[in-house]
Amino acid sequence: MRKIPVTESNPDENSAAASTTTEQAKDDSTEGLEADLNRFRDLALRSQADFENYKKRCAREKEEAIKYANSALLEKLIAIIDNFELGLEAARAEGEKSPVFSGMSMVFKQLMDFLTENGLKPIDATGQKFDPNLHEAIAHEPSEQLPENVVIRQTRRGYRLKDRLLRPSSVVVSSGPAA
Repeated sequence: MRKIPVTESNPDENSAAASTTTEQAKDDSTEGLEADLNRFRDLALRSQADFENYKKRCAREKEEAIKYANSALLEKLIAIIDNFELGLEAARAEGEKSPVFSGMSMVFKQLMDFLTENGLKPIDATGQKFDPNLHEAIAHEPSEQLPENVVIRQTRRGYRLKDRLLRPSSVVVSSGPAA
């Protein structure tokens, strides 16, 4: 076994080295605490910003839910309106002066005014350029009068609820002149 010589050191040097080491440890712990403080401050700011965004999103979703709350009811009512329009056309066949036709016309106008007040707007498609965002093409027919991709006739009326499409119009689209 080998012996390692031990040297005696000056006690003043040991205390100076110890105090330097202690100061470095204090500086290191202070820097670590400041880094932790900055990290937690950043985390708190991010959490606060996330919470503000969450509140804004919830308010926007609530407002939208209120705005479109009647959409399911109006969708069902649209089917009834379609049948009412068919009945109105049948009453028109009996004559425009018929009391049944005039009564049904008044009721239909009242109903459409009420729906318009609540944000429901019919989409007029006949003669318009085909728009797949608003129209549902059910057939293509050749047409001498209309150019290609123009709606020849509407088979079922479409509706918008405020700025949303509630139901697309079912349409027949021109395929241009017959070949």
